[in-house]
Amino acid sequence: MLDGVPGLKRELDRRWVAFVLIAWIAVSAWFVFDRWSAIRWLSLGDTDDNMRLMQVRAWMAGQDWYDLRQYRMNPPAGFDIHWSHIVDLPIAGLILLFRHFMSPSWAERLACGIAPLLPLGVAMMALAATVRRLVGPIAWPLALIFLVMSATTTMLMFMPERIDHHGWQLACLAVTVAGLCDPRTGCGGALVGLASAMSLSIGLEMLPYCAMAGAILTLRWVWDRREERRLEIYAITLGGGGAAGFALFASRANWAMRCDALTPVWLSVLIAAGVLLFVLSYLSPRSVIVRLALAVAAGGIIAVGFASFFPQCLGRPEQVSPELVRTWLANVREAKPLYAHPFRVAFPIATLPVIGLIGAFVGTWRARRTPALIGWVAVTLFTCFAVAMLFWQARAGPAAALLAIPGAVALAALILPWLLGHPKPVVRVVGTVTAFMLVSGLFAGWVIRWLPIDRPSAYTRRVNAATGECMRTSRLLTLNRYPAATVFTFVDLGPRLITITHHDAIAGPYHRNGDAILDVQHAFSRSPDQAHAIMKRHRATLLLVCPNMSESTIYRARNPGGFYDQLARRGSFDWLTPLPLPRGAPYKLYRIS
Repeated sequence: MLDGVPGLKRELDRRWVAFVLIAWIAVSAWFVFDRWSAIRWLSLGDTDDNMRLMQVRAWMAGQDWYDLRQYRMNPPAGFDIHWSHIVDLPIAGLILLFRHFMSPSWAERLACGIAPLLPLGVAMMALAATVRRLVGPIAWPLALIFLVMSATTTMLMFMPERIDHHGWQLACLAVTVAGLCDPRTGCGGALVGLASAMSLSIGLEMLPYCAMAGAILTLRWVWDRREERRLEIYAITLGGGGAAGFALFASRANWAMRCDALTPVWLSVLIAAGVLLFVLSYLSPRSVIVRLALAVAAGGIIAVGFASFFPQCLGRPEQVSPELVRTWLANVREAKPLYAHPFRVAFPIATLPVIGLIGAFVGTWRARRTPALIGWVAVTLFTCFAVAMLFWQARAGPAAALLAIPGAVALAALILPWLLGHPKPVVRVVGTVTAFMLVSGLFAGWVIRWLPIDRPSAYTRRVNAATGECMRTSRLLTLNRYPAATVFTFVDLGPRLITITHHDAIAGPYHRNGDAILDVQHAFSRSPDQAHAIMKRHRATLLLVCPNMSESTIYRARNPGGFYDQLARRGSFDWLTPLPLPRGAPYKLYRIS
């Protein structure tokens, strides 16, 4: 595409690292500018982002490093968060840095705005390295363009204020792919092992992808005995990195035999896998059949051992009650398969992964007689796996879009140069633009905008607007006119309430807080007397409701005649005293007697 400017080609190849850094700085500056209002108002839109900031605040205020209990939720006992402090480190570091130049409040807001952009830089660098090796030395700008413009679900995880751990896990995934494609056996194995260990130390969301990466590396060794060094280094860094991650970052609550985080359960699996793969790389028999048999035997040992020693982890890793699964976990939208979502939601999520999968097959075929073949096979297997994961949970969308980028770039690098070199100006202009829209997946958003299907109803729009009002910082700050208290409120409002106000809450949407979640659900769903008893048991002195918030509509729809339905119709009860709030406040606040 740059045949007419050989000097630019040389510079893009020779100084690609510097150019990627410049691109990252430019993109980051734009997003900070574009999302400045959200940064200014500390608009942490997701409950996990709010809880992440509370975890950082507690640690910086002196809470023990290995104590991740959130004491402002369900006080006085609190509840354990299953995350680690890894993602907290850059947030806390930025807060400490900015405190030298501004107020603590502004330092916190800027840190939450900038911290998510740090893993974006890692992901951009890793994707550029992957595309340079697989497609061509100057194809990497297309990878960055597709990431920023097309991979919408991925980019949402890197936006300012999205301080939860998903961005860092996606960055680890990008590094994993770069390691799989790295021709240097030792470096490639280390990148995959360390990225997997870090991802699992952060959380288990990427466990299937880490397992797939290990399987791909093992298959490379089965196919080519010369890959023994890559497998050896991978085994050492996976087991050693996992052990280091557990020792440095696992909370005391995660020293128990739990299934939802890097606990002794999964640490045992990582170490066992590392030891077995190291033994395989050391033995490395000449016969392909023997290597395959050893690899299958190692996988069987891990699977049988896991089922034998940790049978409690064969079911849901959250280990919550069947009632909580039925009333909460089974209804989480992102945990449902992509085909269970409306076409308007599913089509844009699936478009880029499918394009990337097609491109990966094309790239593999074109590289069949080149050294890049092994890397393309790895990317194709990984992309196939990511697309398959969409049929399990829609939350796999960001990872699937990220993994699709090398394949999409391969298609673009094949089609766009031909169109740009076409003798007819119409083909050069219209054809290039059309091809770019198709190969990048950008057409999906345009198509959905014009299709007269699955449009949100007026009722849905009202509920979404009401929910947004309930979460607004300026609205919540009005509650600080009352002395700090334990507030009984909706589950989804709890994390935001404790982040913005000085009040405590009962529950947030976290599975280790399951008993408190059920108490809130029971209180709003059952009789007024039962609700009163539950609130008194939790020592709540204030009741806060936000009419028409999405959670409130569920209580009324599922439990007509229950406490919340009666409260919405009657306005109050003898044991509730309405408290005044500023005009226009979306809440109703009561004192519990």
